[in-house]
This record gives sequence, C-alpha cells and structure tokens, in this order.
Amino acid sequence: MTILSGKTALVTGSTSGIGLGVAHCLAAAGANLVLNGFGDAQQALEAVRQHGGQVRHHPADMSKPEEIAALMAFAEGEFGGVDILVNNAGIQHVAPVEEFPPERWDSILAINLSSAFHTIRLALPGMRRRNWGRIVNIASVHGLVGSAQKSAYVAAKHGLLGLTKVVALETAQTPITCNAICPGWVLTPLVQQQIDARALASGDPVGARHDLLAEKQPSLEFVTPEQLGALVLFLCSESASQVRGAAWNMDGGWAAQ
Repeated sequence: MTILSGKTALVTGSTSGIGLGVAHCLAAAGANLVLNGFGDAQQALEAVRQHGGQVRHHPADMSKPEEIAALMAFAEGEFGGVDILVNNAGIQHVAPVEEFPPERWDSILAINLSSAFHTIRLALPGMRRRNWGRIVNIASVHGLVGSAQKSAYVAAKHGLLGLTKVVALETAQTPITCNAICPGWVLTPLVQQQIDARALASGDPVGARHDLLAEKQPSLEFVTPEQLGALVLFLCSESASQVRGAAWNMDGGWAAQ
C-alpha cells in the first residue's frame, strides 16, 4: 500500500509507544518519516526503515520553542517540508491540585499543548503552498472527560481539542485537515509501569491489569498503537477529506459511560 508515496510525515514523540506505532503505519503506506523523541532512536529508525522509505530522526525537546523550530527546519531541509504532522509527544504527572508542582504544570502544558501550537504554526505555510496537508493531534479521552489528580494533563488535552477545532475552521476551505484522536488506555511503557506497580503491591499481575482497565475502560482491552496508526492513516486518506475538527475517541467505551 503506497497511498502516501511522496509525502513526508513528522511524528513527535515517536521513538516508542503510540508515536512509533503511528510511524510504522505511515511508513508502510509509503510516507517518508521524521521521527522525534528520546530513548533508543537508532532502534526506532532501523525498525521504521524496514518499510522501505526514507527515515530521519531529530532529538528536539518539545518543551522548547527554539528546538521545535529547529525540528521543523530539519524536516524542510531533509524532505522539503511536512505534509503530515502528527502531534503525539506528551508527559504526565499525577497529584492533587493543591500539591501539584507548578514546574510540572508548566512542563506538561508546554509539551502536551504548546508544542502542537508551534509545530502547526510552522507547518501550515508549507502545507498551504503545496495545497495539501494533514494534521492529527493525539489528544486523549482526557480531552473529553476528567480524572482526579490529572489537572495539568486534562487541561492540556482539553486545550488541544480546542486548538484542533480552531485550525480546522481556519483551513476549512483548503485541502488541509486538522483532527484529533482521543485514546483511552494504551499499553505503552508508561502504562506498563503503572500495572507493574499495582502488581508489586498486590502480588497479582493478572489482576493488576484487569483492575486498571476496569476502572475506566469497559471493553477491558487496551487500545493498541497499531489501531491508532490505522486511524491516523484513514484521516490522511482522501476518504477523510471532510473529517474536519473531529475529536475521535478510541477508548473501549470509556467516554460512553
């Protein structure tokens, strides 16, 4: 499948987890990829290259506007611009509001929300020149509902949905679309850490997994990065050209409750 042949996709936070799963799907559809993130970038590069396209990596810290600008300039220099922008980078911290460290609030808002503003504002001029573009913001079910002790994350993800709608309206009469995906629990390394902590406390690994899901996700199954990648791929297709400003939840029924 090469429906994205000749296109370049930039996926932030893509050296593992959801971002890497999305990168695999886009590369398999023929896109060139710019990966971004910390950790073992070489392993991610080698894995995505198996699809046959060109792949690059840039280590920009998505909390810093000047590094985001360097990332976008890198994509321009390597591939001539970004046709598909997937804003996936995110961090989390859990604490009651009155105990929430202000510096953690600032960093979560910077990475989970402000980084998307910066990548979008820098990608849009090139998309307008090329008369085509796809922007997909990986939000969260927490962009639709709240959870205790996640004030910064919930605020950022609600804000990301608002940004998505504004960009969709500003590009409504162009071949550029902007949408958001709202995953529920995805079995990423960060979520696995939560399961491991529960299992250590209870001595029951199977029960720990079940209990984590049962609190929020009625399907009792995790969303997979591959499923999210398939939805991103659909939003990049011509079939989705009139999907604009959507907040598409893939959450095992979480938001239906």
